[in-house]
Amino acid sequence: MDCEKKLKFIERFSGVLAGTDEAGRGPLAGPVVAAAVVLTERQKKSLLEMGLKDSKKMSFDKREAIFRAMREMGVVWRAQAESVEAIAKLNINTASLRAMGKSVRKLFPALPVELVVVDGLHEIPGLGVPQVALVAADDLVPSVSAASVVAKVLRDRVMIALDRLYPQYGFARHKGYPTEAHRDAIQRFGLSTVHRATKR
Repeated sequence: MDCEKKLKFIERFSGVLAGTDEAGRGPLAGPVVAAAVVLTERQKKSLLEMGLKDSKKMSFDKREAIFRAMREMGVVWRAQAESVEAIAKLNINTASLRAMGKSVRKLFPALPVELVVVDGLHEIPGLGVPQVALVAADDLVPSVSAASVVAKVLRDRVMIALDRLYPQYGFARHKGYPTEAHRDAIQRFGLSTVHRATKR
């Protein structure tokens, strides 16, 4: 099924749909964090009016505002992180899919999810729920956009906390991504315990 057909199928689906996405595939340090979100039609409409979209296309403040609004609306979401040790053991792709799978499973039994939309090329192994993997779902499917916001906000907060433990790396500024300043800090101070072994 091509992307256009997948999107039409998702848009016509009338059951309980969960969107899932991750944040933190590309950094040199810190965990990967995934989230799964189920939106009601009213929540979806309100969040889209607020400017909900792919979290990468939103400012830090905008993501925080959307996240606060989601909590005030009672949006149902669950999240899961995979550590740097898990990333080293599994590889980042497998760790990301595992985090997404765990976040989706946390929705049960409270919500009988009937379809999961996964951002990216790959379905979640062994999930036991019908899935659609869709590239750019985080910009096309509101529940996946919302999951991308949750994952990004939570991961940013983790990196800000880690900055207090390892202030020499500047995690609060770059969130562990491979900026020039981050690479310079690694050259100067070496790798911390929260840097990813797969990037060494």
